[in-house]
Amino acid sequence: MSVELTPWRRPGPSREQRRTDVLTGVAVAAGAMLNLTLVNSVGQFFLGRPPAWPEQVFWTLACTLPLVARRRFPIAVAIVISVALIGGQYRHSPEQQVASGALYVALYTVGAWSVDRVLARRVRLGIIAAMFGWLAVSAILSLVNLPPNAFPNASGPLEPLLASIVSGVLVNVLFFGFAYLFGDTAWTSARRQHQLEVQAEELRRSQADAAQAAVMGERVRIARELHDVVAHHVSVMGVQAAATRRVMDKDPGKARTTLAAVEQSARTAVDELRRMLNLLRAGGTVPDEPPGAGVDQVGELVVNARDAGLETSFGVYGEPAPLPESLSQATYRIVQEAVTNTLKHAGATNLDVRIRYHAAELEIDVADNGRGTAGRPSAGLGLIGMRERVTAHDGTLTTDARPTGGFRVRARFPLARVTA
Repeated sequence: MSVELTPWRRPGPSREQRRTDVLTGVAVAAGAMLNLTLVNSVGQFFLGRPPAWPEQVFWTLACTLPLVARRRFPIAVAIVISVALIGGQYRHSPEQQVASGALYVALYTVGAWSVDRVLARRVRLGIIAAMFGWLAVSAILSLVNLPPNAFPNASGPLEPLLASIVSGVLVNVLFFGFAYLFGDTAWTSARRQHQLEVQAEELRRSQADAAQAAVMGERVRIARELHDVVAHHVSVMGVQAAATRRVMDKDPGKARTTLAAVEQSARTAVDELRRMLNLLRAGGTVPDEPPGAGVDQVGELVVNARDAGLETSFGVYGEPAPLPESLSQATYRIVQEAVTNTLKHAGATNLDVRIRYHAAELEIDVADNGRGTAGRPSAGLGLIGMRERVTAHDGTLTTDARPTGGFRVRARFPLARVTA
């Protein structure tokens, strides 16, 4: 997952961060004032004779106090501090240590918090160039008034003046280089943090969408289950009721038997419907099949079809092998759907169900002598459910008209894979 970050703009500082800046700026200004007092007490004025005390205080506060707004107005603060630092050095203000640190923080803040990245780069490079320009000017001014014995204790291999210049340049390169680099690093870190947050939000949305899709999938599966279970029993009930009506006057005993079968089918259908609706209300997942629906119960489906008036035959061929529960349940449902379609659509009088256990394959064969493909649904939930059950077990499904008349459903499952 990738997130486009080119147009990203870093949000401004929070209220807590602004409060921290105010406290930090005041603390730095107070520290600078303390250092100014100590420097005056020692009396070491490296830049020359200092100005009056009020002016020293002004330059000291001008270099440090703007830090109270450093994250709100980073560019303005950096410009003010850099101008004040040059002005203070030109006027020989003795407090330079804390002021230099304040400039470092200001440059870092421009890199870390400025919204306009192009302007931030230009401002920092401009300030750095101005500082090196001032360094060159101040060095030239110092050379003009340099006494002959300015370096009485020099003992290194380089000329003292050259060494002083190289040292000053090197220190400033490191000073400004680190301020520039660390500022950009902080901004990049904030951008990456934003990227992680956006990705996490997208992941949460994706998970929510996946959960919603799973719910919809469960509802579709419930619809298929309702079709498989309820439609079968209702179809059987309709055929049995018609048969009862025809024999009621001629054979009351057989009519009572058929009515009992209708009653049992109705109870089973209602129980299955209630189970599915309870799952919907509870928001749970639908089990693959109800308990007890497996290959061992296929014979009951054939009995129900016989009770509905069909001539039926049922056979199991080969040595029955133990089947995984899911495969056993899939076998039951495929036969159930095939029997239901025969009762509802085929107009058949004969139904033949065969289960064959081959060496490496389980074959289910359901055939009737009805109208073939005429009048049968070609893409109903029942056939879709059959295909899904077969595909889930790496099997194959064939549904077509028989050459001799009627319709055949044949499913094959590889036993070597599911029993390995």
